[in-house]
Amino acid sequence: MPLIVVTTSPRVAPGLLAPAAWRALSAGRVLTGSAGHPCLPYLDEAGITVDVVTPDPAALAAEARTAAVVWLAAQDGDEDLMRAFGRAALALDEPPVVELVPGSYDLPGARLLDLVKVMDRLRRECPWDRSQTHESLVPYLVEEAYEVLETIHEGDYAALREELGDLLLQVMFHARLAQERVVPPGEETDGEDEAAGFDIDDVAAGIVDKLVRRHPHVFSDVAVSGAGEVSDNWETIKAAERAAKGETRTALSGVPMGQPALSLAAQLLRRAGRAGAPAALADDLPAGFGARLFALVRQAQDEGLDPEAELRSAAREYRRRVEEWESTAVEGLGTPTTS
Repeated sequence: MPLIVVTTSPRVAPGLLAPAAWRALSAGRVLTGSAGHPCLPYLDEAGITVDVVTPDPAALAAEARTAAVVWLAAQDGDEDLMRAFGRAALALDEPPVVELVPGSYDLPGARLLDLVKVMDRLRRECPWDRSQTHESLVPYLVEEAYEVLETIHEGDYAALREELGDLLLQVMFHARLAQERVVPPGEETDGEDEAAGFDIDDVAAGIVDKLVRRHPHVFSDVAVSGAGEVSDNWETIKAAERAAKGETRTALSGVPMGQPALSLAAQLLRRAGRAGAPAALADDLPAGFGARLFALVRQAQDEGLDPEAELRSAAREYRRRVEEWESTAVEGLGTPTTS
């Protein structure tokens, strides 16, 4: 006879179990060590009796030699208990078969639910996390974004996974702060504060709606000839959205002026060019070093180059040369020359 272990995921609604799990739960006496297991009410409704017991691996292994025993594992997996079951079974002269039946499987993205729970607990229990505001987190948001950029430029895709996680934490943190601004039911509000409150689901819903709306060639019946037409459609849809909101915007509306100056100049030139602004508007800017830098950005774009990427490439090569010089100097071999 088998000892059947049914596992469930805490990231899946407790009543949603695989057919194999329902069959297993009807195969013999069902036991669990978790009095608060979220599946218990659903099993009771289905007419399946579950006895809550103190785990005794040796007794369960012995019982499973003569009758089917089903163990509903805690949602953390009961790993230590599973190992104890295995050792107890192997200690018997005639060990029972131990069968693992996954009751539910995580969907893609399910681990994001864990992040929501962890962030919620940090906000309640960690003094540092409790003290943060949108404003205090700004340096971390910028820093994490640049660290993601660095791993991509270096081709370090193993590090990219970790850095994307750090950046995702910033999104989650800001959403969690915004969630706290939601006005509780029954309290008076002028509407403005209530609109300012949102949670991570609102953030996800907003981007999902936007992506579906702006990709009619994927989610509707619009036909496109290539990536260029997709980009054109995107801008047309954006303009229609702004018009529907009654917004009066220029070609440069929405360009974040707080970004680094090199990328700012490049973005302003791109936006203005798309809008058909005369190229001469970039001529004769106020004299000074800034004007010369702006002209270099314009020249790079005229040559089909990304000025940010070009300067970053030069900076990386300069860093490599300095590091090589330092390494050679430390070895006492003198100062190297560079070609």
